[in-house]
Amino acid sequence: MSDPIVVTVLDRALAAGTPLLLGTLGEIVAERSGILNLGVEGMMSVGAVTGFMTAVATGSPWMGLLAAVAAGAAVSLLHAFASITLRANQVVSGLALAMLGVGLSGLLGKPYIGVAAADAKMAVVRVPWLSELPWIGRILFVKDPFFYLAIALGIVLWFLLAHTRWGVRVRSVGENPAAAEVQGVSVAGVRYLCTAIGGGLAGMAGAHLSLAYSNSWSEGLTGGRGWIVIALTIFALWNPLRAFLGAFLFGGVFVLQYVLQPLGIPPNLLGALPYVATLLVLVLGGVRGDLRHLASPEALGESFARGEK
Repeated sequence: MSDPIVVTVLDRALAAGTPLLLGTLGEIVAERSGILNLGVEGMMSVGAVTGFMTAVATGSPWMGLLAAVAAGAAVSLLHAFASITLRANQVVSGLALAMLGVGLSGLLGKPYIGVAAADAKMAVVRVPWLSELPWIGRILFVKDPFFYLAIALGIVLWFLLAHTRWGVRVRSVGENPAAAEVQGVSVAGVRYLCTAIGGGLAGMAGAHLSLAYSNSWSEGLTGGRGWIVIALTIFALWNPLRAFLGAFLFGGVFVLQYVLQPLGIPPNLLGALPYVATLLVLVLGGVRGDLRHLASPEALGESFARGEK
């Protein structure tokens, strides 16, 4: 007996929202430290192609996952070097990183277009007993490891940022780097680390697309998800727990494209749904007055040099 349509939609929405959640968590960490990284799309693309190439070469999707995280972190350090060491404009640097990552991934991935590698697919995990529960078991407990990692990472990052000394340092660097430096905190060190964490999670998000969601590589695989991640970071108010709601909500919007196809709606219009929804969420948030409570990190996007006041 087939599952009800609601169960199928929710199941696919969680799968589609997983890379958005991973990318948003990474961007939250980076922006909490004061680094605005608009290069998420490029880092996701590099992670996707690196993960797939490695998984095909080794026959291990886990090796592909590790390679994707490392590649995303490595690429993000280019932005960190430009923004922190060279004190370049973070918006310009991030946009350049996005274009570089997309172009580089397209070049590296050309030999892998159309390659189907069964050994490179991340196997679905069925949680014992819980996966047998009617409906809820299919929705929550029959998922690829990326989903469970995203949930765990979201909770861990929320705890670290809100309840640990490390989190206080990250938030203080993002709010007032000069005061943090007076307290003995290495502003550059914290920002480099947070930017690398953001890049690693963006790379993991890309790996989910190539190793679990589609199990293939093609140019444009990320489909603009990196730009949605940046909007979701604002929607989440830089809170990892709130990122769950935004990511899976937009995962549902992605799935809605396919649900509405039989109604004869033009495909181009359906493809624009996630981006229209992104704008609507931000506009409606402003109408409701949520933006009055939107407190972005005070020093977000601002460069800092030792000894500055």
